[in-house]
Amino acid sequence: MWKKKSYFVISLSLLIAFIVWSQMGMFLVHILFGVHIKANFFKFCFSLFKENSFYYFLVIIFLNVVISYSILFTVFKITEQFLILRKFKQRLLVSRNDELTTLIRKKFKRVKQGILIVTDAQPLAFTVGYRQPLIVLSSGLIQLLDTDELEAVVEHEYFHQKNYDSLKIFILQLISHAFWFVPLTKWCYKNYKIISELLADEYAIKKMGTELGLSTALLKLIKNRITVNSAPVLVHFSNEAVNYRLQQLVDPQRTIPLRLDTTTAAVSIYVLVMLLGMILVTVT
Repeated sequence: MWKKKSYFVISLSLLIAFIVWSQMGMFLVHILFGVHIKANFFKFCFSLFKENSFYYFLVIIFLNVVISYSILFTVFKITEQFLILRKFKQRLLVSRNDELTTLIRKKFKRVKQGILIVTDAQPLAFTVGYRQPLIVLSSGLIQLLDTDELEAVVEHEYFHQKNYDSLKIFILQLISHAFWFVPLTKWCYKNYKIISELLADEYAIKKMGTELGLSTALLKLIKNRITVNSAPVLVHFSNEAVNYRLQQLVDPQRTIPLRLDTTTAAVSIYVLVMLLGMILVTVT
């Protein structure tokens, strides 16, 4: 159930991004190169007003600001994440505990998987990285949890690692911020973060054969929750969807609704219908 929902929210967000970028691209081609386009959402907006009127210029300025913001924000966030991630990994390597890293990799048979243990009194457990995600655990976490709890955390994070959740979450976050005028993108971003945690919990429980280790580990880490400052997009073990996860652990058979409010749906559908309609008119 959760896997299908994860595919749905990712596909929906990417579809919205494709539609909006297509319309923006056509508008920019029209403005910069004078290419005639049969129909374009942004062109249609200022065509509603009398040419050379105050409102005509006001709409043009507004649309140009929206498009410029989306483009510049996207470029800025990608560059920022690249720089922050590189700096963050350097900090992790400085704190690397080679002895514990080797021990944990052998103990949980993860020699070929990227697991890094850092020396830190705080109980840390997260997955970081986009091209080659890395599971990061702290010495404080190892001291806090027993063997079964630690294994459950490793399995949970391994799901995020093999599923490239840090990359997916960053892309959805980027889309939701760049296309703020389509509220549905924010809904997709927030819900995927919840769904990815529920899927990782399901995977860990299946591998462990019981939810006990995961439950006690989660409760311990909730009490010791910390915030990592100046960090790239991370997939934390205990920072997302805690209430949903506890509900699933207590009653796995109960359906957890991830509702979409009426206003968000209405505004998003209206904008998307307009954008998609313009694309179809242009193609035909």
